[in-house]
Amino acid sequence: MNRRLYFLFPDAVHARHAVDTLLDGTGVDARHIHAIAQREGRMSRLPHPTGRQQHDSAARIESLLWNGNLLLFGVALLVLIAAIVMESAGWALAALVVMGTTFVAGFLFTYRIPHVHLDEFRDALAHGEVLVMVDVPSAGVKKVEDYIHRRYPEAVPGGASWTMGAFGL
Repeated sequence: MNRRLYFLFPDAVHARHAVDTLLDGTGVDARHIHAIAQREGRMSRLPHPTGRQQHDSAARIESLLWNGNLLLFGVALLVLIAAIVMESAGWALAALVVMGTTFVAGFLFTYRIPHVHLDEFRDALAHGEVLVMVDVPSAGVKKVEDYIHRRYPEAVPGGASWTMGAFGL
């Protein structure tokens, strides 16, 4: 699983220059750089995102998984209560195992997987800024962040998220 880094640039000129030098300076493949702007005209000569990236499918997947995890925890809690009332140790133990598993999964989801979504950038995009997304392996995050920070002080780092290139996310 790769990391997607988000950088806001004040305009398309700065974003274009950063994308061009990022390809040469860090070795990031052009297929792993995407830009989003509110107005399509600002996107000339910038790499376009896929439909899934532009509509933030990853946010919907995260929401679906999170809600499914909560639902499973709630069902297991109801089973636990019923098992206690009916004095069934086997069902109570199974419910506790499911509840523990969903708790650990929720903990890992919230504390280990970085989440940044396009909704967080809607205001900036509405004001004419350009969002550049760079997909890099976890080991390359610091290199790309340092490169952008040193060469483009006008760029605002917007955080990191997860991405899976195989699914076009």
